[in-house]
Amino acid sequence: MNRLVGFLLGFSALAGCGEGAFAPSGDRVFAPTVAGASDIDGLLVGHRLMAAGEYDLALRAYLRAAGQQGLNVDTLSALGSANLKLGRLNQAEELLRRAVDEDPDFAAAWNNLGVILMERGKTAEAAQVFRRAFATDNGNSDEIRDNLRLALAKLENPANTVSQENEPFQLVRRGTGDFVLLSTL
Repeated sequence: MNRLVGFLLGFSALAGCGEGAFAPSGDRVFAPTVAGASDIDGLLVGHRLMAAGEYDLALRAYLRAAGQQGLNVDTLSALGSANLKLGRLNQAEELLRRAVDEDPDFAAAWNNLGVILMERGKTAEAAQVFRRAFATDNGNSDEIRDNLRLALAKLENPANTVSQENEPFQLVRRGTGDFVLLSTL
């Protein structure tokens, strides 16, 4: 009896495998179609992930944005900032230098490049970069002004690291205003 039940179950399972069994019928669709272009802004997702401290996920979101938009100044800057937070200073510096080459008036990219230079111990160059960011921004950003002030203080007295530990350098992003995304490590 058990063999008969097993045979009938197996046979009924195969009964649906005939020709056209897996084809769409009527207005039913059998399988989902390939996803179209995403309406989700990868840069916005990445910025939110950066703010949440999820730097690896932010980098992935920025890479998707670069795939959709190309390597423009915004994606280059975002990729550089994420790489900085992941400790990849060489990659971050290269990406941010490309961003400021593409758009010399992008104050946030200049600022973030200055943060990397400070992390790498290039205080004199960082001070110049922060000056450029401050001038490009017309002095409107408190974060850039603070970064410039800290870099100049470090330049004047390299042994003084107390102010940098209490007030870390800050990354900023471009938008409808200056937004502090995060502070350095």
